[in-house]
Amino acid sequence: MDEKDWATFKEKLNRKTGIDLQLYKEPQMKRRIGNLVNRSEFKSFTAYFDHVVKNKDEFAEFIEYLTINVSEFFRNPDKFSKIEKEIIPYLLKRSPKLNIWSAGCSIGAEPYSLSIIMKELTPNVRHRILASDLDIDILAKARKGVYTDAEIKSMQADRRVKYFTKNPDGTFAVKPEIKSVVEFKRHNLLKDKFETGFDLILCRNVVIYFTEEAKEQLYANFFKSLKPGGVLFVGATEAILNFRKLGYTSFQPFFYQKPEDYKGE
Repeated sequence: MDEKDWATFKEKLNRKTGIDLQLYKEPQMKRRIGNLVNRSEFKSFTAYFDHVVKNKDEFAEFIEYLTINVSEFFRNPDKFSKIEKEIIPYLLKRSPKLNIWSAGCSIGAEPYSLSIIMKELTPNVRHRILASDLDIDILAKARKGVYTDAEIKSMQADRRVKYFTKNPDGTFAVKPEIKSVVEFKRHNLLKDKFETGFDLILCRNVVIYFTEEAKEQLYANFFKSLKPGGVLFVGATEAILNFRKLGYTSFQPFFYQKPEDYKGE
C-alpha cells in the first residue's frame, strides 16, 4: 500500500461519496482505513475500495466505519441536563420557536432526544429540529426511528415508556409525536452550503479526524449559521481553543455563543 495507491483511493472515495480525505488528519485516517484493509483479503486501498463499492451492504458498513457513527439517547446526560435546564430555557426567552440543528446526527438519537426535551418544555409549540449526516444509510435508520435497548439505555424509564412503543422483537420505535418534529437531511459539513438562522447547533464527536484547518472553517461556518445570541454545543473532547478568534464567547464549558449584539454579516 504505497502513496500512489493511497492517493488513488482518496480520489475514488471523493468521487463516489463526496468525502474529501484531504480535510482529515492523514496519519490517523490512513491508519484507521489501513487496519480495515489489512483485515481483508486485499493488498491495497484501491483493491479493497473496488471490491466494497460493488456490494451495497459492505459499502454501507465501510462508510459507517469511516464516519464513526456512535450514538445513544441523551449521550453525556450531564450535558443534556444543562441543555434542558439552562440552554433551552435561555434561548426560549429570546424566541418562542427555536430552530435547532443536530449536525452529524448519526442514528438520530440526538435529534430525537432534543425533540423529547422540547415536547416537555413547550408541549404546545412546534419547533424545528434539523438533523443531518453524511451517511445515507445511517440517515435511513434515523428516519425509521427504531432502536435497540442498548441504544436507549441512557434514557429515564418514564421517558422510555412515554415516547417509545415496544415492538414484538424487543426493539423500541419512536412515537410519531416525537418523530414528526425532526427533519432529516444528507449534508457534508466539509463541502455543502450551510443554512442560517439557528438558535442552537449541536456538533459532537464529529471532528475527531478533521485537520485543524478544517475544524476552524467548520466552526466559522457554524458561527455564520447561528443567530446573534445562538449557541454551539461541541463534544466533551472538542473544546474550541481559539473561540474568541472565531467570534464566539464562552457560554459554558463546551457551549459557545455568538454575541447577542453581533452586527456583522
